[in-house]
Amino acid sequence: MNCPTTDKLSQYVDQLLLIQEHNKIQYHLKDCVHCQHVVNTFQDEQRFIKETLQTPTLPDQFASTVLDQLEPYKQKVTRKKRSIKKRVMLTVAGVILTLSLSAVLQPSFAQLIGGLFSTNQVDDGLRMASEAGVGERVNLEVTDQNITFKVEDVIADPSRLAISYQLMNEHGKVIDYDIDWSVHPKDMDNDISAIIQNGKIIPMEQKSWMKREDDYGFIEFPLREYEELGEVFTLIFNISDINGVKGNWQLDVPVDLTKSLQLTHTLPLDDVGTTYNGVMITMKEIRYAPSSYELMYETSFTEEELAKVEENIQKFEEQYGKDISSNLALYGSDINYHLENEERKNIYENDPTYHAAIFQDNSIDSNFYSLGTSSEDLALLGHNAWSTFFTPLGEYEKLTFVVDGVAKTVPSDFSITINPKELKKNPVSFEYEGNYMTITIAKKRNEYSLRKDIIPIEIESNFTIEMEGGKDELASEFVNWIIEDDNGNVYPTFDTKSILNKKDKNDRYKTTIDIRAYDIKEIPEELTLHLLSVKRFYELDKQWQVPLYQIEE
Repeated sequence: MNCPTTDKLSQYVDQLLLIQEHNKIQYHLKDCVHCQHVVNTFQDEQRFIKETLQTPTLPDQFASTVLDQLEPYKQKVTRKKRSIKKRVMLTVAGVILTLSLSAVLQPSFAQLIGGLFSTNQVDDGLRMASEAGVGERVNLEVTDQNITFKVEDVIADPSRLAISYQLMNEHGKVIDYDIDWSVHPKDMDNDISAIIQNGKIIPMEQKSWMKREDDYGFIEFPLREYEELGEVFTLIFNISDINGVKGNWQLDVPVDLTKSLQLTHTLPLDDVGTTYNGVMITMKEIRYAPSSYELMYETSFTEEELAKVEENIQKFEEQYGKDISSNLALYGSDINYHLENEERKNIYENDPTYHAAIFQDNSIDSNFYSLGTSSEDLALLGHNAWSTFFTPLGEYEKLTFVVDGVAKTVPSDFSITINPKELKKNPVSFEYEGNYMTITIAKKRNEYSLRKDIIPIEIESNFTIEMEGGKDELASEFVNWIIEDDNGNVYPTFDTKSILNKKDKNDRYKTTIDIRAYDIKEIPEELTLHLLSVKRFYELDKQWQVPLYQIEE
């Protein structure tokens, strides 16, 4: 995955993304040091603003106390006729006022209609699972420091576990606080674990969380990551910090998958496979659970392709050192596929070339969409196991898996040398596999973060190289660069890419790339950019199809 934009990382911190996009960024953050820096900066700013500008809570009797002290208004005898327009406006204002008062004095709308999982604030899969009776209203709570943590509903099936919760004050009113479920070690004030039937405690770390409307909190776990949990287990919330308030909120929530397992069935795909341009595709299974469909397949290099990749990695290690060049996560395989229904209509597309999102104007008209994709690196280099979760369809919907192309991330032999001080007058241009780029800037930059000081504190500096240009539709994607200075020192880098759905005068899609290195102290007179890995895309000569349903003989 490319580095998300700064705006996306800001939305991630503010819990404004859809859950599938939130999960992708959270997965990306595990291995990307640069994005971790950006997220930590945003989190520091968020904490600073919260602690500095937080509005004090007014007492419950505030409104009535103020109203009691107001003198009655004496009306004049003379009355003017109101126009119909004004009368209508007053009526609308009255309705708005009534609704506003109802929002304050009555339970939240989600509670009135059956909890968070019955609203459009969750995806279709959770809503359908709730309608199928998989969800359970547990209404368990614990109180400390005049704050009550309440778990209202739980939905659990073999694909995922989702929990809705609320925070309330001593008067039972929902409060606009939230809980930081960060997995970073420095923020481990709050954690969640599970106790299974043999008494073993399992930390629950692979999660996503966000604040919803109606002051609901929402947590979700992909249960495929926790296969040893079994059918029945207990989820344990250990909370010691709520919005800066220290306390002890421990709550045990029972989870039972028995009913959802009865509603779940799996279709083996019998390891059906094909090979194209050095990439093997192996179909594993599709599982139909109440809240999602899960499609599982694997991609890998052929023996010949694997030998070629390993030979090039060995050369890199000898030239640049093992620490820099032996990150096996930089190399792998992927596919471009779509799913068709019985009418042969394209209802979903997975496109590692980003054609669907960037290069195509037509969008797929379908209620069927991905809830997120996870990838696991298996034992062999370039061997990846893929799982994609989808919103459920009708029980008898017949889908067909259609492969359109393959992608492979492999070593590259491209390098370019620049003089940073001369770039302003003489930008350096290059072309590589459909990418036409110009290096315009190479300079040091400072990153700042708002703390509890009046003046922002500089937290880190980096060396940034900026390039801009255009790319052809099937151009390769630059994956990993390293920088070598004029003394032979080598530095790892992190980059951010932006591809616009807008063409330049050469009919190429406008592209910008920022490359950053954090260990360069002084700007070298001359440096060389080495492209260690590149992602290449290949369209199949003929589409490969696999039915995702039982074929009747």
